Order: sequence, then structure tokens, then C-alpha cells
Amino acid sequence: MATTTSRRLPTGQFVLGAIVVLVGVLLLLNSTGVFPTRDLLLYAPLLFVAVGVWALVQSRFRNVVGPAVLIGIAGAAQLIALGYATVAQVVVYWPVLVIAFGLSIVLGQYRSRVRHTDDAFTSAFAAFGGVEKRNSSAAFTGAELTAAFGGTELDLRGATIADPPARINAVAMFGGVEIIVPREWNVRLDVLPVLAGAADDRPRRDGEHEDVDLVVTGFAAFGEVSVTD
Repeated sequence: MATTTSRRLPTGQFVLGAIVVLVGVLLLLNSTGVFPTRDLLLYAPLLFVAVGVWALVQSRFRNVVGPAVLIGIAGAAQLIALGYATVAQVVVYWPVLVIAFGLSIVLGQYRSRVRHTDDAFTSAFAAFGGVEKRNSSAAFTGAELTAAFGGTELDLRGATIADPPARINAVAMFGGVEIIVPREWNVRLDVLPVLAGAADDRPRRDGEHEDVDLVVTGFAAFGEVSVTD
């Protein structure tokens, strides 16, 4: 019997990388004198606004804070580039980033209480320190992991997923979030990194199943979100 597979959209991380490469090519063309791209570069911040919007849509608005921060920063940069605002006028609003980070933590804690049971869901927050947690539930559903100037580790090697995919939202700011999963799990990573890293560090294996077991979304700034085994 033939099976129908849906085409998966590129992740926000992939689109961000492609945009950075495009901007780099435009800069190279302009600096070498091959082709003048100064006028095009004036609108480069709009490309990063598009990345933020794409990340929102691709995650079906489950990953909100990181893309919203990127849209805000890139939008402000575009206003400055076009002369509609000055750096001094924009900088006074930097506390909005702190507010957004706080909201991501609060909303994460709220979602964990109202949607999940304690044994199936894990919530971890680390600030200026480290937190290590292990979940061995037979029906793991997801987690909210936050690291600010610290590190958070979640070990899922003893867990199973009754209704895949499970979902983890990870936020890393000046810190790191590490998720340890069984080797056979198929993990889809859709974390938006801004001057940060997000990677599945497990070695690739032949014969991996196509069904997704775990989806990791979130936001990383000056930190890293990693999946290991």
C-alpha cells in the first residue's frame, strides 16, 4: 500500500542560515567592487524580520518569544537604516528584551501546569547555576527548559513517548540547554539561534525511521541548545 508523505517546511534555523549567507554574498560583492550592492544592503534587516515571521508560522506559533525578539530588533535596525529613527531613540526600549525573556519563563511555567501531568512533563529553570533533571516516564509528553547564565540538562534515556511527537521548548540566554535522548529517537530541531548555537550532536545512523519522536523548539542567544545521546 502506498504511503503519502508530507513535505516538511524548512526550519527557522535553516532560513536564518540562508539569509546570513545571502547577506555575506552581498557584502562580498560590494567590498570587492564586483557589483554595487549598497542599496540592497540598506534593506537587509527586512530579511531578518522575514526570518522571525517564518519561524512563528513554521512552529505554528508555539515558539513565540525568540522570533518576536528577532522581529523587534531587525525592525528597529530597519527604521534606523531608513532614517525613520535614531539609535538613541531605539536603545531606550532595550528593557523590552528583558520583559520578553521573563514572559517566556512565566508562560512556560503556566503551560506546564495546565496542560501536562508532573510525571509526563518536566520543567527546569537555571540562573547563574546548573540544573540536572531526569525523566523516565512511560508517557513523556514534553518539557520547558530555560537557562540564563547557567546550564540545564534533561536526561530522557529512560523515557518513552506514547503519543509522538513529544515537544520541548528550550530557551538559552548566555547559557546552555542539553537534552539527552535515546539513540533511536528521531528528533526535529527548530530552535532559532541569534549569535548562538543549536545542534543535534548525535552521529547519523543508517536506517533511521521517518516518524518524528521529539520536536525541540525555542530560542538561543549567546548560548546553545544541544541534543545528545
